[in-house]
Amino acid sequence: MPMSTSGASVGIARERFNVRVDGPEGQPTLVFSNSLGTKVAMWEPQLAALSTHFRVVRYDTRGHGGSFVSPGEYGIDTLGRDVLHIADALGIARFHFCGLSMGGAVGMWLALHAPDRVDRLVLANTAAKFGTTERWNARIDAVTRGGMAAVADGVIENWFTPGFRAREPEAVSRLRSMLLATPVEGYLAACRAVRDIDLTAAVERIARPTLVIVGMRDVPTPPAQGRELARRIAGARLFELDAAHISNIEAAAAFNAELSRFLTVEKP
Repeated sequence: MPMSTSGASVGIARERFNVRVDGPEGQPTLVFSNSLGTKVAMWEPQLAALSTHFRVVRYDTRGHGGSFVSPGEYGIDTLGRDVLHIADALGIARFHFCGLSMGGAVGMWLALHAPDRVDRLVLANTAAKFGTTERWNARIDAVTRGGMAAVADGVIENWFTPGFRAREPEAVSRLRSMLLATPVEGYLAACRAVRDIDLTAAVERIARPTLVIVGMRDVPTPPAQGRELARRIAGARLFELDAAHISNIEAAAAFNAELSRFLTVEKP
């Protein structure tokens, strides 16, 4: 089966999304959704392990990376519909979905509003509700006044443990550059969308096979929130990693092994 790697600009009406497709044609599709302030490159540690047996689709969330920066405000419903439109444009009827943090919330929305499109769902370092309105408004104010540099140090400290930052300065530097390059308008709009998410009651209706990945040293989405998410979703599998928020990078080998195991186990 041929292996292919391609980048594409997918158009939805007048909006363009940066999309990358890797892996053999004809294999099951796995869609990755990035966290706030990152882009498709955050999933590089997963490609070698996953693109052998899956058709891997990565996209930059609107307002991030090379995707369209939409004016005004939007909510999680807009971010969820973006995934469906991208899948439609690529001719993908059904897919596995793995999202981290903000991307995890997108996955929950998809499982609730388009369950026929989602096969298996992976929710990494995420929550049904992200912190307090006051915290998000403070971040929005800081970025409005000082740009991405105003929050970069604090965000990076929350993304990775001190030990990882010391051991892997190049990996941390790449993520910092990614964060700093995020368009301010796009970041602010996404912050408002994340601020307003509250799926606490709704997640109990998720009926897709679900894996919840928790970082035991995660600050933005603490372990207790991930455990509660797994408890509320019937039959969900919980997997805990010794990592902070961006666990797919900090604990890539364990993340990849569990993700592969979950996506390839036979259905009951």
